[in-house]
Amino acid sequence: MAVTGAASGVGRAVAAQLVENPEVTRVIGIDERRGDVDGVEWRIVDVRDTSVAQRIARCDVVVHLDLDVSPDSEPRRRSERNVRAAQTILTASAAAGVPRVVIATSAMVYGAAPDNPVPLDEDAPLRARPEGVVADLLEIEWLARRAPRAHPGLSVTVVRPAMLVGPGIDTFLTRHFEAARLLVIRGSRPHWQFCHVDDLVSALVWAVLGKVEGAVTVGCEGYLEQEEVESLIGLPRLELPEGLALGAAERLHRLGLTPAPASDLAYVSHPWVVSSAKLRAAGWRPTYDNVTACQVLAREVAGRHAALGRRFGKRETATLGAAGATVALLGTAAVVRRARRRRSRGTT
Repeated sequence: MAVTGAASGVGRAVAAQLVENPEVTRVIGIDERRGDVDGVEWRIVDVRDTSVAQRIARCDVVVHLDLDVSPDSEPRRRSERNVRAAQTILTASAAAGVPRVVIATSAMVYGAAPDNPVPLDEDAPLRARPEGVVADLLEIEWLARRAPRAHPGLSVTVVRPAMLVGPGIDTFLTRHFEAARLLVIRGSRPHWQFCHVDDLVSALVWAVLGKVEGAVTVGCEGYLEQEEVESLIGLPRLELPEGLALGAAERLHRLGLTPAPASDLAYVSHPWVVSSAKLRAAGWRPTYDNVTACQVLAREVAGRHAALGRRFGKRETATLGAAGATVALLGTAAVVRRARRRRSRGTT
C-alpha cells in the first residue's frame, strides 16, 4: 500500500492504521518530508513529480490524500496543486501497474440545494457550482471517472465525507462555527450532518481493503436541525435575507477580504446529507453520531473568531471584539456597495 500526504493530517492517520492492520504487509508513505509513523517506508517526493511512479511500483493500492482545502491557501496555486497531484498519481499508478487507487474528495460535490433528497444516493448527480475548493474537488472527480477508461485495468474508489470535524480540521465550514453568531439565511432550513475525521479514516481503510468500491459516501447517521446545532455550539443566530448575505459575501470575496465564494453559503443553508449506504451494507458503522461530532466541533473552534471564512487575529478581536469584527467585515461590504451606487449616479 502507498499513502500520499502521509506525513500529516488524514494521510498520517490512515498510514498509522494500515501499519497496524494484519491484512497489510507493507506501507509506503509518499510526502515531501519524512513523517513520524513507525513502520512506514518513506519516499520523499513531490506527488506532482512523475518520478512518483517508480516509488509506488509493486503496490496493490495507492491512497491519494495529498489535498489542500485550507481557506488560507492562495486559490490559483491551491487549485493547480490539487488537480496536478491527482492527475499525476492516477497516471503514475497506471504506469506502475497499480490496480487500484483510493481518493478522498467531499460530499460537497453533490451541491447543496433546497430540493436535494435527504439523504442523497451515492450515485446522485454532482450538481455543485465549480467555484473555490469545490471546483478542485469536481475536477478531481472528473479525473477519477476518466482514469479507468483511459487506463484499462485501473479501478478508482472515491470517498466523499460529509462535513469533516475533528483535531486539525480547518475549512470554510468549520470556520462558520467560529463566528460570534451563526449566520442563517432567512427562510432556509439547514440540515447539519458531520463526519468525524476518525470515521473518515476507518472508511478509507475499508476502501483500501476492497470492502467498498466506486463512489462511497461517509458520515454520521441522519442530521441535526439548525436549532439543535445552535444549542450544542452555544451560539445565537444572525439571520439575514438571502440577497443581503449573498451580496455581501460576493463583494467581500471579490475584494479578497474573505476566502470563500458566495456560493459556499449554500452548504450552511440547504441539505447535502449523504447515506453511507455502501459502507453500511459492508458492515461499517461510524463511531460518532451527529451530536457527539458537533460537540467535538464546539471544542475545536472555542476561542477562535471568524466571519464568512475569514479568521480574525488577536489584535482585531481585541480591538473590536468577536461580534464587532464580524459587523466590521459585513459593514465593509455595505460601504463598498454604497460607494458604487454613488459613482453610478455620478455623485460624491
